[in-house]
Amino acid sequence: MQKKRILIFQPALAPYMIDQYNFLGDLFDMKLVFFYDNVPNDKFDQKKLSMQLRYGYSLLLRGGRFGKYRIFRWGVWKTIKKHNPDIILSYEFSLTTQLLILLKRLRLIRAKIGSSIDDNLEMCLNNASTLHRIARQYSVKHLDYITVFSDEVAAFYKQKYHIPEKKVIVFPILQSEQRLKADAEKIEAIAQERLKNFQLDQKRILLYVGRFFAEKGLKKFIETISPFLTTHPDMVFVMVGNGDEHETIKQLIATKGMEDQILLPGKYEGNDLYAWFLCASGFVLPSIFEPYGAVINEALIFGLKVFCSCYAGSRVLITPTNGIIFDPLNEDDTRSKLNDFLSSLTKVNINLSSKKSLTEDCNVVFLKAWQNVIS
Repeated sequence: MQKKRILIFQPALAPYMIDQYNFLGDLFDMKLVFFYDNVPNDKFDQKKLSMQLRYGYSLLLRGGRFGKYRIFRWGVWKTIKKHNPDIILSYEFSLTTQLLILLKRLRLIRAKIGSSIDDNLEMCLNNASTLHRIARQYSVKHLDYITVFSDEVAAFYKQKYHIPEKKVIVFPILQSEQRLKADAEKIEAIAQERLKNFQLDQKRILLYVGRFFAEKGLKKFIETISPFLTTHPDMVFVMVGNGDEHETIKQLIATKGMEDQILLPGKYEGNDLYAWFLCASGFVLPSIFEPYGAVINEALIFGLKVFCSCYAGSRVLITPTNGIIFDPLNEDDTRSKLNDFLSSLTKVNINLSSKKSLTEDCNVVFLKAWQNVIS
């Protein structure tokens, strides 16, 4: 049976989207188009990412920017005519999505049109601006498909806008355990070196990976975890990443005299990053605002239980057996649950084969999500 043709417009290639694109490339005759040559607020090694992507892509870089997030690219219509797709997938309620709706209403394209929506349930209910709500209401009325990250967001759209179930695709950001752990020996070797260089052997390590921005709630979390670290010298909090608050956080750690127990090793990618997951005993995401939080899936793949903010969209991946959900804006809730979580952590074990994934296989989830579209 001939594959359906799908044309995908997205902002940029990010590491946590590799397996989604590879899956869609296997399922469809896929053409992938990005509007930036790198992620605007979080630069990645695009050469290495491209090597993991099994399918090629093209770039549309000419155009304008309106405000902080709204961009327009010349060449969208030309690209559609060139590839003549059966399905076109855009993102959010963007200008590109609005263009697709206009072209469809003018009957200039016959393809099914859809959009990938990143909002979590909290954002759907409480954080949408007036313009966003208007664009959302108009768009979902005219789109043939929307993809969302969770069942709870799918339920919101189906109930509020009376969208048929077959039009809502639950397509979470998940990654392949096989791809992340492919270089097992190399990851273990790097992890062993880390334990030695940072003097982490026989320690219990709580890991954070991400940007150092205000919405990540890092300063408040440092205040909360510091008393526990003081009374547990075998516990170390490793914060991998960088960002606007890096120097402020560094000064806060110095003020508390905790440079030996709160480490800031910098930003890492690929196997160098995966080695930190292997070094860890548990993982934390303390965000006070987080549309999704793809890093949670990575932590679970490396067998780490997760202390996850209730404001992260990826909290839907957390179960009673693989983590704890807490409210970072509630000090009592955070403190009591954190004590329980940290007390359950064990000393570092860098044997990758013993770190079994604590989440579902991404391809099983993806195939279930797209079953109705390909049938």
